[in-house]
Amino acid sequence: MIELTVEEILGRRVVIVGERGAGKTRLTARLLEQLASRLGPENITVIDMAPTTVPGAARLSAYTSIVQWLRYLAPPTVRAPRLEGRTASEVLRLAEANRVVIEPLLDTFLSDPTPALVVNDLTIYLHAGSLEKLLSCISSAQTFLANAYRGVTLADDKGSGVTERERKLLEEVLRRVDMVVALRPIGNEPG
Repeated sequence: MIELTVEEILGRRVVIVGERGAGKTRLTARLLEQLASRLGPENITVIDMAPTTVPGAARLSAYTSIVQWLRYLAPPTVRAPRLEGRTASEVLRLAEANRVVIEPLLDTFLSDPTPALVVNDLTIYLHAGSLEKLLSCISSAQTFLANAYRGVTLADDKGSGVTERERKLLEEVLRRVDMVVALRPIGNEPG
């Protein structure tokens, strides 16, 4: 596990990327706890975009109870378009359904931003959402911390184009942040 401390992310924009199972959410949760201790939970908003309908995807609330003390915004249901969709049109329909439930949470943050914003599973929104709106959220926070899927295990998008859109928009996000932390799958760490 990469040793990253709150001092390294305060006042910066940081995105943790990696394959499924690389430990992105676990690291984000640990840093979120440190941020809450340092800034006070009232100064932090969490937007949790992790899918709720497939095994293996986890919300930050599964890793830390600190979310109950800060502004924690999470739709009741978030789908995993590439895993659940059987056709291109199904993948696109699920991606759009996610956009519809996530976008109001971004608007909530933009209308009343906190000094720190933490986003879990950023790439879900990039399947169909607005890059500009997301970048507005990032620039509205003094400290921005997010994790995002970047890998090959979810490449099959049934011809929907979601994977390519996600890749391009994620690269745009990564060009605008101060630090990108790349994690390898936990099983591939050297002895």
